[in-house]
Amino acid sequence: MEVLLRNRQRKIKADLAAIRLVAEKILKALNLPQAELSITLVNDKQIRALNRQYRKLDRPTDVLAFSMREGSFKELNPFLLGDVIISLETALRQANTLSHSFQQEFNQLLVHGMLHLLGYDHGRTMSGKEQALLRLISCQ
Repeated sequence: MEVLLRNRQRKIKADLAAIRLVAEKILKALNLPQAELSITLVNDKQIRALNRQYRKLDRPTDVLAFSMREGSFKELNPFLLGDVIISLETALRQANTLSHSFQQEFNQLLVHGMLHLLGYDHGRTMSGKEQALLRLISCQ
C-alpha cells in the first residue's frame, strides 16, 4: 500500500507520520493492501477554491474526495483510490464546536473521505462503516 501525503498549509501543525499510520490502518481494515491513496492537508482558502471549482459551492468545507474509481480513467489502475483533501482549519473549528479532540475530528474526516473514494454515499451504511472504522483505529 502507498499513501502519498502532502501538507499544503502552514497554520496548524500536522504529524504526517501519525496520519500515514492511521491511513494505512484504515486501508488494511478495508482489505485494500495494494491501494494507492493521496492525502492533502490544506487551509480554508485552498479548500474553498477547490469546492468552488468542482462543486460550485463558494465556501470552505471540511473534506473533499476525488475518486479515481469513477469516470473515464477508472480502468487505468484498479489500486489507485484517489485524493482526500482535508482543511485543517475547518477540522479544528469543528472539533472545538463539537467539544472533542482535533485528532478525533481529523480521523473522522479521513475515514469519511476514504469511504467516498470507495463509492459510499451519505447514509446509514456509510455511517455504520465510519463508526466501525473509527472504533478500530482508536483501539490500535
